[in-house]
Amino acid sequence: MSDPLFAASATGMEIDHLIWALLAVSAGMLALVFGLMLLFVIRYRASSPVDRGHPAEEKSWRIEIGWTAATLAAFFGLFLWGDLLYERLYLPPADAFKVFVVGKQWMWKLEYPGGQREINSLHVPAGRPVELILTSEDVIHDFSVPALRVKQDVVPGRYESVWFEATRPGTYHLFCTQFCGTDHAAMGGTVTVLSEADFTQWLGRQDSDGTLAAAGRELFLSRGCDGCHGGRGTVRAPALEGLFGGPVTLADGGTAVADEAYLRDAILRPDRLRVAGYPAVMPSFAGRLDEDELLKLVAYIESLEAH
Repeated sequence: MSDPLFAASATGMEIDHLIWALLAVSAGMLALVFGLMLLFVIRYRASSPVDRGHPAEEKSWRIEIGWTAATLAAFFGLFLWGDLLYERLYLPPADAFKVFVVGKQWMWKLEYPGGQREINSLHVPAGRPVELILTSEDVIHDFSVPALRVKQDVVPGRYESVWFEATRPGTYHLFCTQFCGTDHAAMGGTVTVLSEADFTQWLGRQDSDGTLAAAGRELFLSRGCDGCHGGRGTVRAPALEGLFGGPVTLADGGTAVADEAYLRDAILRPDRLRVAGYPAVMPSFAGRLDEDELLKLVAYIESLEAH
């Protein structure tokens, strides 16, 4: 197990730099304040001969404004840096390799686009962006890989997304860092970073019953979804080809992006995300599909390209 002190991911190094910068600025502010306090304690101690009856006539407002403005500028700069970093961390590259992660008391279930599955173990290629689509079957968990500087709450009933790009091959600890029940401490695993060639070979050696998209198509047909969305029925329903990633105009006048989270919610709560111009006739599949089935359906819809 190789959990290095320094980050093993591209964005992880910048996270470290931001933390060190925050610590340095905070330490500087503390040194200034406590240094002045110590200076005044010594200078104006009871036995000091300093004249306290004639304060200086020169005003100190320039000094006050100067150090206050400098402090504000330093912390505002750190805020902007953190904001830009946060946006990059939660806006994965378009070519990121996707892995679906489901937390469950007390294990991690992982599925790859090709249909390969793992329990408490994740394999990823080095030098390539990897996007994790996370959800929970029961309670709140937290997917944390300290060496990669990845930490994301996994919430039941919704999808969360985070991405990283590993830079150093090796095997790293995976933890759940949100107390989730009796065996919380045992809910862990490993993340193995391989070279691109080794990762391709590893994927090819894993058992698979077909891609997630293919399994999703079978569900799509068996659940009768093609009756409306396939254009064969009398009910008008939105076309799904080319839907993923594009904007969707909703009946309430709002707009949504058709990402994984939107598709999941549209399947489970169609009344809340009704598309403008279509009747509210789609039934809810809440309680009728488990998380694994939802992942497959979402993968299938994502694979549909515009004609």
